[in-house]
Parts: sequence; structure tokens; C-alpha cells
Amino acid sequence: MNHLTRRLFLRFSSLSLLLSTAFSINAFAAEDIRIGISLPTQRDIVWVRYKQGLEEAAKKLGVKILLQVSDQDASVQASQVENLLSQKVNALIIAPHDASAASTLVERAHKAGIKVISLDRLILNSDLDLYVSFDNPKIGELQGEYLVKNVPKGNYAVFLGAPTDNNSKILHDAAMKHIAPLVKKGDIKIVTEQNIQEWQPSVAQRLMENSLTANKNNINAVLAPNDNTAGGIIQALSSQKLAGKVYVTGQDAELTAAQRIAAGTQSMTIFKDQGKLSELALKIAKDMAEKKPIKATHFTANGNKNVPSVFLEPIIVDKNNIEKEFIQSGFFKKEDVYKFVTK
Repeated sequence: MNHLTRRLFLRFSSLSLLLSTAFSINAFAAEDIRIGISLPTQRDIVWVRYKQGLEEAAKKLGVKILLQVSDQDASVQASQVENLLSQKVNALIIAPHDASAASTLVERAHKAGIKVISLDRLILNSDLDLYVSFDNPKIGELQGEYLVKNVPKGNYAVFLGAPTDNNSKILHDAAMKHIAPLVKKGDIKIVTEQNIQEWQPSVAQRLMENSLTANKNNINAVLAPNDNTAGGIIQALSSQKLAGKVYVTGQDAELTAAQRIAAGTQSMTIFKDQGKLSELALKIAKDMAEKKPIKATHFTANGNKNVPSVFLEPIIVDKNNIEKEFIQSGFFKKEDVYKFVTK
């Protein structure tokens, strides 16, 4: 090997070593990213889907997640977040059980130098870094618009979700944009307006039973905040042989809701792909950990600031498009959706 050839060989060898080393460092960094996740519950199929979606997204993105579930207890969630922070996570995703109480969790994370993403439910009165969710005002508007279109006159029972969940108020207020003008006009009368504690279907059933009794079964439409509560409400209606005669909304695209729509007892639901939102949230958390810029598409007021937000669009599903959205898409099997429909 002559002198020139030897010099070129050394240069290329050095460059190759440098690139190889840089690649190894980057690969290690990607594998070493740890994302802490705190979910509020696994009692609802929605949060089961979120957990599954986050676990699948972690494998796809090559990041390690440390995921804990608070089982609808704000104090447990606080302890779990402390534990996640002690494990030196690079970013934190929180779906709060109590939207107000969770503000202290953001403060603790920031003191540790960790950015926080609020998933699905907005953390209130905090210096939150990002909110990733479905367009909840749009969901409420779709529910309200659907009811007034199909029941422009009559008695309405209006239900909100858990008072600890800021989404409850967002959904209600958005729906009322369509309902309130007809109330003012005198065409619609709201005979019941109550929160459903912890989004529990048993509570929804009891409240609906009370409303039916108080109004001598004269209720024409029900604003149910989600599918889980719609199930309890429809049980109350069934006991009075009113299921299928009263319009009932929902959201979350649960299989039981799809079955009720097919059977004619629930009027509609809102399809939200939790798997898709899970992947989006985890991808953004990974970008945050890698100090990459995050592009927000919206801003959401949380009582302290206008939080940069990224939303996915919801889709309304009723008897007119249930085949397309649920069955042709492969989201549910046809035999499962029509399981309780008599031929």
C-alpha cells in the first residue's frame, strides 16, 4: 500500500467509525427513551383501548413505557406519578382522574424537568405542555345537533359525565349550542339536567328512572354523555317499554352501543379511534423527549393558559352508516354487531 492509498484508507476508516459511532448513539438514545403514563381506569372499554393502543404504539416506535392505572382514585394517581418521576422518565402522559387535582402533578413533573401531555381529558389550572385528544366540543355539537334534528320539540333529559372530568362540561356546553335556542323558543323543555358520578351506568339508570317517574314517562330525547351511561339509561327506558321510542345519544363506539344501534334502542354514537390517538400521543411524547419541536393545531383554555393542543376528528355513527364505519372498516364483526337482532 503506497503512502497516498494509506492516507485515503485511514480517512475513510475514521469516517466510517465516526458514522458508526453516531448511529449507535442515536439508536441507543431511541431505545433508552422512557415515557411515563398514568391512566385513570380500566373499568371502561375506552381506557382498555387506550392501554392497548399505547402498548402497541410503544413497540412500533421503539420506546419503553412505564404505565400505571389509578383505578379512579386521585390520590393513587398522585402517588403513581411520583413513582414514575422517580424512575427518571423522559416525558409524562397523564389522563387525569380529577382534572383539577392533577394540576399539582404537572407542577411536580416540571420541577423534575419533565414535560407533560394530557391525554383525552384536559388537566385544568396548570402550566400544561400539550393536550392531545379528540375534538370534544365537536363531539358535543354532533350529539346536540343530532337530537334537535330528530326531536325538534318535546321533553329532554340532559345528562353530564363525572363532575371531576372537564370533558363533561365541554360536551354539555357544546351540545347546548344546538339545544338551548329551541329551549328559549319554547319548543324544547329540559326536565332533567344532572351529572352522572364517575360515568357509572348504574347511576345513569337510577337518575333516568327518577326522571321517568317525575315526568310520568313523558320524555322524548336523552342527551347521554357516552355509551356506557347510555346503556344504563336505556335499561331504565326498557323497564317502561320505551326503549327505541326515545332518542338517546352516546359516544365511544363501544360494541354494546353498536349492538343497541343495530337493535334500534340507541340512536347514535361517536366513533373515536383510541388506538390512533394513543399512537399520536406517544409519538409526540417521544419527540418531546428528543427535544424536537411540536406543532399544535389548536389551543385549549384550561383556566391558567391556552394549552397547545392536537385533536383528531370524531365521526358520528347511526343506523345509516353503521355498516360502513363499523363493519366494512373491520372495526367490529358483523355477527357481533347484529348478535341480538332477531331476523
